[in-house]
Amino acid sequence: MNKQKIIHSIFDNAKTLIGALAIAILIRSLLFQPFYIPSSSMEPTLLVGDRIFVSKYTYGYSKHSFPFSPNITNKRFFSKSPQRGDLVVFKTPADNRTDYIKRLIGLPGDSIQFVEGEILINNNKILRQKIENKKIIRCGKFLLETDTYIETLPNGLKHLVAYKKKGSLQNSKIFQVPENHYFLLGDNRDCSKDSRYLDSVGYINKLNLVGEAKLIFFSNDTNISSLLKFWNIEKSFRLERLFKGL
Repeated sequence: MNKQKIIHSIFDNAKTLIGALAIAILIRSLLFQPFYIPSSSMEPTLLVGDRIFVSKYTYGYSKHSFPFSPNITNKRFFSKSPQRGDLVVFKTPADNRTDYIKRLIGLPGDSIQFVEGEILINNNKILRQKIENKKIIRCGKFLLETDTYIETLPNGLKHLVAYKKKGSLQNSKIFQVPENHYFLLGDNRDCSKDSRYLDSVGYINKLNLVGEAKLIFFSNDTNISSLLKFWNIEKSFRLERLFKGL
């Protein structure tokens, strides 16, 4: 093979690689993006080790729709309003880089408050029904003894939440959600850094919305299997969670 053919071959391979990369970026930015769940803040809905697909088009597009959040615009295009109960991926206001996933509880203009352990939205209690006692769930390296409830939001959407049996947040200040912002909570209510923490997360600007979680496409228990416990990899698969809708 002469020098010209070698250069031509390299050029063709480079074009193929760049084309494939461009298509992957477009799909990831405009359609669906995979995410890994590294913490227990959304248990029992999402478990550590879940891999999910997030719809990028549900709320429209902003600079945070693209890799590395390029500072190209401060507008949102084809904007659509999220609904209460949505599982929302967003960039944290603290650095506009870190991805969090939480459940949307409060809309712009809402007042949110914890009173005697229950959540009030605009002075109305969220309905909840206890379904399980003494469920043990994770909180980082610790285990929490929790009660599991079905909560029903004002729009009728139902979801699972967990509260510590002892030491759960009982009362809070009133959180008044500003215009164009949202209030989000983790389903693992006593092990979640979310909109209650105004100094680090707080109210989420609509520009920081990345997308809505739609599907668990794979899941494995990282406590059972890791690079150091590779012989347990088959036992770690959570087959019942494969392709589970959210």
